[in-house]
Amino acid sequence: MKILVVGSGGREHALCWAIAKSPRCGKLYCAPGNAGIAAIAKCVPLDAMDIDGIVRFAAENKISLVVVGPEGPLVAGLVDRLEAAGIRAFGPRANAAALEGSKGFMKDLCEKYAIPTAEFQRFDEPAAAKEYIRRKGAPIVVKADGLAAGKGVILCRNELEAYAAVDHIMVERAFGGAGDEVIVEEFLTGEEASFFALVDGVRAVPLVSAQDHKAAYDGDEGPNTGGMGAYSPAPVVTAAIAKTVMNTIITPTIEGMAAEGCAYKGVLFAGLMIDKGVPKLLEYNVRFGDPECQPLMLRLKSDLLEALLACADGSLDKVTLDWHSDAALTVVMAAKGYPGVYEKGSEIRGLAAANAVEGVTVFHAGTKAADDTIIANGGRVLNVTARGKTVAEAQKRAYKAVDAIDWPDGFCRRDIGWRALKR
Repeated sequence: MKILVVGSGGREHALCWAIAKSPRCGKLYCAPGNAGIAAIAKCVPLDAMDIDGIVRFAAENKISLVVVGPEGPLVAGLVDRLEAAGIRAFGPRANAAALEGSKGFMKDLCEKYAIPTAEFQRFDEPAAAKEYIRRKGAPIVVKADGLAAGKGVILCRNELEAYAAVDHIMVERAFGGAGDEVIVEEFLTGEEASFFALVDGVRAVPLVSAQDHKAAYDGDEGPNTGGMGAYSPAPVVTAAIAKTVMNTIITPTIEGMAAEGCAYKGVLFAGLMIDKGVPKLLEYNVRFGDPECQPLMLRLKSDLLEALLACADGSLDKVTLDWHSDAALTVVMAAKGYPGVYEKGSEIRGLAAANAVEGVTVFHAGTKAADDTIIANGGRVLNVTARGKTVAEAQKRAYKAVDAIDWPDGFCRRDIGWRALKR
C-alpha cells in the first residue's frame, strides 16, 4: 500500500516510524516532512494546509490511505476533499473536526449530552465577557474559540488578568479570527491527563494513558507551550477512571456527534482534569497529541496501519490493540526563546550518539537538512523519546540521550515525568 502522512512535526515522525513497520506499508510519503522523517519516507514539498496540492498528489500517486497529522487541515476539510476524490483518509471530516476547531461547539455538545465539563458561557463581545467575569470572580479561564496553536487558553488568577485576557484575544486579536468569540469557564482543579481513543464513527477503542507538560520551564513555570514533554502511562488514570472516561465522556460524545449528523472518525483526544477520582473534560482535540503521540508509538506493539485503516473503513470491531508493559517518556528540545521569539538556522550535532542510547528514538520536529548537517527550523525541534521498565528508567535514558546532543541554541525541561515519579 502507498501511504501519505500529512504534517512536519514530531507527531508525524512518530506516526511515520510506526506505520513504516507495518508489512502492509509499501511506499511511505510525508508532506512536507522534516529531516528525520526523510530517513524513512519520501518527503513531498507540500504544505500541510495546501488542500488542493495534497488531494492532487494523492490522486496522481494512487495513495491508499492519507493520515492527517495536524488539526489545521482537518478543520479546513482535507478529509472531506480526499473522500470526495475517492481517497481513503484517517481523520474526521470538517463538521466533526469542529470539536477542536470551535471550543464553543464542543462546550455546547457537552451541555446537550450531559458530558461532564467546566461551567461556561460563550461571548462575542468583550463587555459582556467582562461582566460575566465580574459576577463569577476568579480564578477563571478565558479561551479563544478557534484554533490558536495550543496557546489560546489563558488561566487567570484574578479578575484584572481575566479582563486583560479578554482584551488580548478579542481586542488585540492575538489569535486573529480564532478570537471572534471567547469562552469564559470555571477554573477546575486537580491533575490533568491525556486520553486517546480510536473511533470509526460508531465504535471506540481506547489507547493507553499519557500526560504532558505544557509549561515552558521546570516546576511547571513559565508560559504554556505546545508541549515540552510527555510520558505514558499516566498513573492518575487508573483502570477505574479509564472506564469512567469511556462511559461518561468518550461514548456520549461519539453518540452525540452521530445524532448531530457529524459522525466522528479518527483519533479523539480528550484533555481531562481529574479531581478526587472524578474526570471532567477540559477540551477535545481531533488528532494525536504532540508530544503524547511519541511515547504512545514507542509503547504500541500492534500494527498501527491496520488500526488506522479500520478507523477509516468502519471496522474497529476487528481490531485489538496490544501494548508494551514498559513506560515511555519524551523530552522536547526547543529553540531558546520558545514559545516567544526564537531564531532558526543553528546546527545540531550528536544525534547519532543520542539514538545509540539504549531504548531511545529521537523524533524530529522543527528540523531541516542542509548538506550533511541538521539545522534547527522551528520552535519545538527534537523529541528525545525513550522506553524503560518504569517512568524513572525511561526518564534516565531520555536525559542521557539529551546530554549526548550538542546544540547550544536549544533548551529543555529537566523534570519531565515528575508527577509519576512523585507517586
